[in-house]
Amino acid sequence: MASEFLDLVRRSKLVEKERLEKFLGELTAKHDGKLPSSKEDQAQALIGADLLTQWQADKLLAGKHKGFILGKYKLLSLLGKGGMSQVYLAEHMLMKRKVAIKVLPKNRVADSSYLERFRIEARAAAKLDDPNIVRAYDIDHDGDTHYLVMEYVKGRDLHVVVKEDGPLKFEAAADYIAQVARGLDHAHEMGLVHRDIKPANCLLDGKGTVKLLDMGLARLIGDEASLTLENNENVLGTADYLAPEQALNSHKADHRADIYSLGCTLYYLLTGHPPFPDGTISERLLKHQVEQAPSIFNDRPDAPPSLINICTRMMAKSIDDRYQTAGEVNNVLTDWLADRGSEVGGSGKRSESDSGGVGSDVYRRFAASMGSSAGSGSKGSGSSGKSAPISNEPEEDIGLAPLEDDSPSKEDSSDDLDDSPSTPETDPKPVGPLVSLIEEAFADDEKETRRPVRTMNDTFDPLNPPGFSGPKYGTPVWVYPVVGVAVVAVLAVIVAIVVL
Repeated sequence: MASEFLDLVRRSKLVEKERLEKFLGELTAKHDGKLPSSKEDQAQALIGADLLTQWQADKLLAGKHKGFILGKYKLLSLLGKGGMSQVYLAEHMLMKRKVAIKVLPKNRVADSSYLERFRIEARAAAKLDDPNIVRAYDIDHDGDTHYLVMEYVKGRDLHVVVKEDGPLKFEAAADYIAQVARGLDHAHEMGLVHRDIKPANCLLDGKGTVKLLDMGLARLIGDEASLTLENNENVLGTADYLAPEQALNSHKADHRADIYSLGCTLYYLLTGHPPFPDGTISERLLKHQVEQAPSIFNDRPDAPPSLINICTRMMAKSIDDRYQTAGEVNNVLTDWLADRGSEVGGSGKRSESDSGGVGSDVYRRFAASMGSSAGSGSKGSGSSGKSAPISNEPEEDIGLAPLEDDSPSKEDSSDDLDDSPSTPETDPKPVGPLVSLIEEAFADDEKETRRPVRTMNDTFDPLNPPGFSGPKYGTPVWVYPVVGVAVVAVLAVIVAIVVL
């Protein structure tokens, strides 16, 4: 009897037919003319021969076989998922080059403004060619599944670096921020404002190069329709790193908002926490507008005052008081490093890794349980950092977009996916239309996103900030009985006068 598991492998098209049959022949010969009886053993044999990844095997063991192939690419693993997309590690089936693929959720593609925003992101990323920016290679669609092919960079984002290793040494922090500033300067020169600079969007590879990623909120200067469209979004970005003017209206913020956010990122690298880590989103946004960040000396009393001054100027509330260009930030940090006998490392060197567009182990931040091994970035010399406090930052979550295959059949009825590995024997029968592998991760996310979410207008009113208690209008309750008693007394006096 043919193995049900091996039948799923064949139907998934993950392994070329000739290669699979050759491997099975060799495997049979090693086991006295028989295949391993356990599907788990068969899966491990395929993984050991580099014919399947663990992620692929888990899905196949759960009875899933649809959605592994997307256009010219074979999906290898799920790197991460978030509110607007899912990111996969994939391999070009002919060139064998590993890339990261950002896939849109199928149910959102019907929204023309959402799809247009995705295309704008791709167009923005395609304009950029800099060693400190993750490159975008291609945008395509497979049926109604739309995706962006990006450079795959194996490493850790700076949020994870600090969370795992603690605050950085001073030279390392200056080096990494200078590299981001170089990439940012290139983006600004090309007419792009990033608008979501934060540690999680700064990826450190194994060679010490920092790459800026996620141009998803980028605004094309002079193209106001690029992100406004029909999205009705006045505030875009991340509350912990958002410039004061960007909190009021993201679409009117210019490149100097990125410099403020980069300063907040430097603050995080030095202290292990954002400038205002406590409070609700609206409270943190308000603090960015009206309060000075606590001194870095509180966390790092040995910090060089000259570096603190650079960070403070980057985070100036007034845009005119900040450095005016990212190039200026790069220059001042490069000079600061030179004065200390160091230099900006990694930047300016083209990566020779077998990578392609955006994405990497950085997305472990979104799906810690699915992370692939990350290369550790080296830290520069200097005063040692302290251990990082556990971040209170909420974990974001993404889902997968739909990849559809052949039409549903009775034997395919178990193909609606659940992220947790399970077997067809123990899974309940699915109800509703057949879904593909890519749709599975979106299923749980849809449940989360259906919960009522308050808008910025509900949570943040600059005229009535959190804790504000203005004058109260209306008639106090005690007035009514007093007035009643007074009226009765007046009537009694009038009656007494009339009677007399």
